[in-house]
Amino acid sequence: MERIRNIIFDLGGVIITLDQPQAIRRFQELGLKDAAERLDAYTQSGIFGDLERGRIDAEGFRQGLSQLIGREVSYEECRYGWLGYCRELPKRNIEALKQLRSEGYRLILLSNTNPYMMSWVMSPEFDGEGHSLDYYMDACYMSYQLGVMKPDTEFFRQVLTREQIAPSQTLFVDDGPRNVAVACQMGIRTFCPKNGADWTKEIYQYL
Repeated sequence: MERIRNIIFDLGGVIITLDQPQAIRRFQELGLKDAAERLDAYTQSGIFGDLERGRIDAEGFRQGLSQLIGREVSYEECRYGWLGYCRELPKRNIEALKQLRSEGYRLILLSNTNPYMMSWVMSPEFDGEGHSLDYYMDACYMSYQLGVMKPDTEFFRQVLTREQIAPSQTLFVDDGPRNVAVACQMGIRTFCPKNGADWTKEIYQYL
């Protein structure tokens, strides 16, 4: 079996612990009564999915949400709703990323996400130490920038091609069983920890 050289990380559920109920509560608070039906743990639909697929931008989402709610919603309110998905950023995860990189692994982010979430993730506020997530990664691929979402094989294919890496030398870490199943079919090695689980020691069993 070939040695793993690259590790592709999901963001929500792996690096960040997700809190879907909190996100639902926040959007309900803003006036979106059917938030529970519109927000999924892994793949969004409607304007939420359009935003994460890059079909609309942050302003398009703000306008769409304003129409759904029936009042003008601000950028800050939209951001407040989306950031409800973030329960915490465990310190152990950041330390593990630093350690893995120091051991020579190439670290890549592959995330279904949107501009509101990334306005925090890619800011100096992210880790509480003045660093954004890209400080810890060698490359970052976001669904809304590439116009495709997991579990679409095209998302994985684009990353493998752009990074010029072999599936057999790559480990994909994601808390979504559907995403992991697709990656596995493509010959990528996989590890599927549960949302919020401490994967920092267990990952070495896959390396």
